[in-house]
Amino acid sequence: MATLKDIAGEAGVSLATVSRVLNDDPTLSVKEETKHRILEIAEKLEYKTSSSKKAILARKQNHHFLALYNYKQEAEVNDPYYLSIRHGIETQCDKLGIELTNCYDNDIQLGDSKISGVLLVGRSNSKTLADVKKLTDNICYVDFSDNDSIYDSVDIDLSRISKEITDFFIEQGYQRIGFIGGQDVANTPDIREVAFAEYGQLKGVVSLDDIYRGEFTSSSGYKLAKEMLAKPDYPSALFIASDSIAIGVLRAIHEHGLNIPQDISLISVNDIPTAKFTFPSLSTVRIHSEMMGVQGVNLLVEKSRDGRALPLQVYVPSKLKLRDTTKH
Repeated sequence: MATLKDIAGEAGVSLATVSRVLNDDPTLSVKEETKHRILEIAEKLEYKTSSSKKAILARKQNHHFLALYNYKQEAEVNDPYYLSIRHGIETQCDKLGIELTNCYDNDIQLGDSKISGVLLVGRSNSKTLADVKKLTDNICYVDFSDNDSIYDSVDIDLSRISKEITDFFIEQGYQRIGFIGGQDVANTPDIREVAFAEYGQLKGVVSLDDIYRGEFTSSSGYKLAKEMLAKPDYPSALFIASDSIAIGVLRAIHEHGLNIPQDISLISVNDIPTAKFTFPSLSTVRIHSEMMGVQGVNLLVEKSRDGRALPLQVYVPSKLKLRDTTKH
């Protein structure tokens, strides 16, 4: 009976490479010709394990994934966070030889294409989910998670981030913290806002009067900050839901003649490329949004390959990056 060592010897590669190829590891980085050579040798030597059979079948399967974004494409211009997610999806699909169709604003445009996996980016409504389920049951949420869902998800722990920022300001001695954010779905508060309000009120540092909600754009941040600063009294520490919003907030604060961080401090979320070049540079939470797209693709491939029924929830890491909009 053929062994991994036999296959490795004939293919001229390591045992580890053979094992990862036969198990169709999507993170493996080797030339396609090497993968094909290993699979051909495994078939020729009649390598019999069930995992290798699944892998050989999986390699012969042609995937076509649908990435369905719950926002208009213009959102990628206003907030690079969204662009980064799409880039991760496209890069991984290209790496794995997967055909990809992108559709925006939950508008499915496929023609006669057969879909083997769907990435639902952001919160989708029940109608969209029903339409997607007609295409395939291999579905993965990206930038959204639902504990009661039967589908995989890749997300950020925004509740933990909200508490981390609140605790940071409390440790610095702030007794009143405000929030300026946005919402992706009408009449549905963002997770950051909900977690911040609940935790901040529990800690005695947040009032609902200091929470401002608009859109995830710089212009909205500017407008909301002007509204806040027009009041006779306002918080001296701010949690901003995204860097794009924070850019508008910074402009409003400068126009009001306040010094940052002496008069008012702020921390935002995402760490987009321009965050370190604002004046002053933004303290923010770095989110690896591109990795969300990559791992979403990997989950679809793995579920299709192994027939896994148990849904997985994956949270990508984040890190607070302190710069010049906070006191050190």
